[in-house]
Amino acid sequence: MQKGTKIWTCSFLLLGVVLMLSGSCKKKEESSNPVPESATITDKDGNVYHQVTIGTQVWMVENLKTTKYNDGTAIPLVTEPATWSDLAAPGYCWYNNDPATYKNTYGALYNWFAVNTGKLAPVGWHVPTDAEWTALATFLGGEAVAGGKLKETGTVHWQSTNAGATNEIGFTALPGGDRYIGGTFQDLSELGSWWSSSEYSADNAWKRNINYGNAYLNAGKGTKGTGYSVRCIKD
Repeated sequence: MQKGTKIWTCSFLLLGVVLMLSGSCKKKEESSNPVPESATITDKDGNVYHQVTIGTQVWMVENLKTTKYNDGTAIPLVTEPATWSDLAAPGYCWYNNDPATYKNTYGALYNWFAVNTGKLAPVGWHVPTDAEWTALATFLGGEAVAGGKLKETGTVHWQSTNAGATNEIGFTALPGGDRYIGGTFQDLSELGSWWSSSEYSADNAWKRNINYGNAYLNAGKGTKGTGYSVRCIKD
């Protein structure tokens, strides 16, 4: 009986060691998933943003919502459709000209002329180039799946079905819509579009968009006078 007791005791001890090692491995695996870093960024308006590391890049987790350039000067707020339509200079707006409803969640919509000043992002950050957007898509497995990995999950903000959304790297992309050059607001809850700082032609610049209906991170060109969201990347 004494011998049997020793055998059972050893068996239980061995089982305990195995379970401890298994739990340790599981924690290590879980901790390897990218999560937003604790450091924050503050713009000239005092808006606070979080950051997340994705591969070798560090991105903001929220859309930009500043009304001032990083030198403190004001960005022109343009509300009238006719003025927006004719604008060939920097400008921004809030979706439906309603900051109380849309500012905190979706940020502002900027035209590319504001992006092209080079002063839109907080100091130490910048609006990503087309190549930096491409590097993000490549790291996430290609543009066919990158959008899903970037999108906030669920349908609180995205329209059903919000196809392929996992938000597995903590980017939390939102469908902030856009403002076309005619001054109309469109695509809220259906489409998120973000400028790059890279020019495509005299009239257009590179952008990226994510749609509720698929998992793509689409590259395309946008007319410079269009209002899109902005995400910043660390220098």
